[in-house]
Amino acid sequence: MLALLKRDLSLATRAGGGFGLGVAFFLILCALVPFGVGPESDALRPVAAGILWVGALLACLLSLDRIFALDHEDGSLDLLATSPLPLEGAVAVKALAHWITTGLPLIASAPLFGLLLHLPAHAVPWLVLSLLLGTPALSMLGAFGAAITVGLRRGGLLLSLLVLPLYIPTLLFGTEVVRRGAEGMATLTPVLFLAGITAGVLALIPFAAAAALRVNLR
Repeated sequence: MLALLKRDLSLATRAGGGFGLGVAFFLILCALVPFGVGPESDALRPVAAGILWVGALLACLLSLDRIFALDHEDGSLDLLATSPLPLEGAVAVKALAHWITTGLPLIASAPLFGLLLHLPAHAVPWLVLSLLLGTPALSMLGAFGAAITVGLRRGGLLLSLLVLPLYIPTLLFGTEVVRRGAEGMATLTPVLFLAGITAGVLALIPFAAAAALRVNLR
């Protein structure tokens, strides 16, 4: 499993969909929003939490189609399906590689981008916590969508249409954590819901994604 993780991290970086692409997209979005909404802090502060989470969500979408596409093209996916490593484990490793190359850089850069949107300083820890709890679910759900669309020509648009509705609960509770943290309200309830969603996704989605891969590889 460690060898597969190292291989996927290397492929993600070489393919151009690694550490820099998602952060660059996140930065562009956060820089453009003040031009549309206005640079005043009173206008940006109420929407900062939602913009930051939408930016993180869309940045995660950029490289989802590459989770299984490269392996399908060179035949490695067939080898994985017949290897001693359970296909569910391979799905989990690939989702982890996607989170490391996409989710972690977004989490690290989010406090800086929060300043661009005048997010209150005391809300920054809640932003980091919500992204830390929520982004693993985004990567795993993305792996599920990638498993369904693997092998399809121009499947990127279909992948987005499949995955975006599944992202909505994570988006809602992640935004709510940051909003409540910014307003000094209790955040325990949305944090628990967000953690519960991620735990459920991590427990169930590898099996669903592996089943989708087996169907597509027949």
